[in-house]
Amino acid sequence: MTESNGIINQLEQVKNRVAKVLELAETLGVDSAEVAMSRQQGLSVGTRMGEVETVEFTNDGALGLTVYIEGRKGSASTADLSEGALQQAVQAAVNIAKYTSVDDCSGLADKSLLAMEPEDLDLYHHKAINTDEAIEIAKACEESALAYDKRITNSDGASLDTFEGFKVYGNTHGQLVGYPSSRHSLSCVMIAGEGDDMQRDYAYTVSRKFDLLDAPALVGVEAAKETLSRLNPQKLPTGKVPVMFRADIANTIFGHFIAAISGGNLYRKSSFLLDSIGKSVFPDFLNISERPHIKGALASSTFDSEGVKTLDREIITAGCLETYLLTSYSARKLGLQTTGHAGGIHNWILNAEGEGLGGNFDNMLKKLGTGFLVTELMGQGVNVVNGDYSRGAAGFWVENGEIAFPVAEVTIAGNLQEMFKGLVAVGDDVDMRGSIRTGSLLMNEMQVAGN
Repeated sequence: MTESNGIINQLEQVKNRVAKVLELAETLGVDSAEVAMSRQQGLSVGTRMGEVETVEFTNDGALGLTVYIEGRKGSASTADLSEGALQQAVQAAVNIAKYTSVDDCSGLADKSLLAMEPEDLDLYHHKAINTDEAIEIAKACEESALAYDKRITNSDGASLDTFEGFKVYGNTHGQLVGYPSSRHSLSCVMIAGEGDDMQRDYAYTVSRKFDLLDAPALVGVEAAKETLSRLNPQKLPTGKVPVMFRADIANTIFGHFIAAISGGNLYRKSSFLLDSIGKSVFPDFLNISERPHIKGALASSTFDSEGVKTLDREIITAGCLETYLLTSYSARKLGLQTTGHAGGIHNWILNAEGEGLGGNFDNMLKKLGTGFLVTELMGQGVNVVNGDYSRGAAGFWVENGEIAFPVAEVTIAGNLQEMFKGLVAVGDDVDMRGSIRTGSLLMNEMQVAGN
C-alpha cells in the first residue's frame, strides 16, 4: 500500500468513526450533533551551519464533537477512536450540555446551505521523501546562502517541512464529507555581519505540490540577498511620509480588515466597520474577490468548518463593502445568513483598476517617489474597535523612486479607516504564498516615528 492510499484509507476509516459518533449521539436523545476530525502527518527537518539540528515526525489528530439539546450546547474531544472512548466522549458532551445556558443562536448550520457532495479541488499531492533526502535539501539551501557572500557569517538554519493529512466533518443533517490535503515548504534564515552591525532575514517557498517548490539554491540565495540588503540601517526623522508595504507583508493590512468585518467582532460591536455594508471603505479603483474553489490553491476549500458550502463572493466592489464574514452563530446574532466563513477566508484576490494600477515593483517605487518602503512589521499594536494602527517596522528609505538605504527601529502609525481610504496603488507583484493574493500597497501618508 502506498502512503497516498494510506491517507485515503485513514480518511474513510475516520468517516466511519464520525458516523458512529453521530449514531451514538442520537441514541442519547440529542436534538442535533456535529463531529469534526483532522489528522496531520509528516516530516520536518532543520539544519544549521551544515549540521542536522532537528528531525521531527508528526502524526496527530483529535476528534471533536458538539451536541445540542433544547438550546444548550456541550462539547468534548478525544484522540482515541476506539468504540469505548467514543461512547465516553459523547456521554461527556451530553452531560456538559445539561449545565450550559440556553442560547437560541447556537446549533447546526441550515441544512440547505451545506456541501453534501463537495468537488475535488486537487489539494492533495503525496511526496515520498525520506529523512536523508530531506536533510540534503535543507543543507543545499543553507549552503547556497552561506556561499553567496563573505558577509553572510552565520545561519539560523534551513528547514524543510512536508505534511499531508485530511479533514472530516459530519452532522445529524445527514452530511458526512472530507478531503485529503498536502503542504510542503522550504525556508532559510541567514545572519549577515559588517563592522559592528548584524542583521537577519529569511526566504521561503510553499506549495501543495512538492515539485512546485523553488529550488533550494534559489531560496538560499534569496535569503542571503534579503539579509545583506538590511546591513547598516539608519533611523528616520519623525514625520508624515508616503508608505509602501511590500507584497509579502501587504496581506497583514487586509488581515486587520478581515477582523473588522468578521461576525464575532460585529455582533459584539467591537469593530470600526460596524454598519458598513454598501459603504465606501477603499478607493473606488479597488475590488476584492473570494474564489474558494481554485484547484490546488493554498486556501481553497469546498466547505467551511461547519460544513457550509463555500461560494465565489465579491468582498469589495469599486471600493464598497459587499459582505460581512459570518459563521452560523454570528449570522443568527446579527439576523443574517452565514457566509461560509467558519474557520477563515478562502483565496482573496485583489484587483485594482485605472489609477490604482501600480505595475511592477520598480514602478511602485517610482509612484512612492520619496518615502518609506516597509518590508518587516513587529508588534501587535492594532485596535480593531477604533482602527488605530501602530507597529514597529523595518525596510528602506526611498528617494526619487530608488532605494537609498535600509531603515530599522522605527514605528509607523495611522488609523486603518484612513489607511484604507488613503490607498494610492496596488502593484502587480502578487505574492501567491497565502490566502490573500495582493501586490505591494502604496499609502498616501502615515506617521513614521524614528529619531
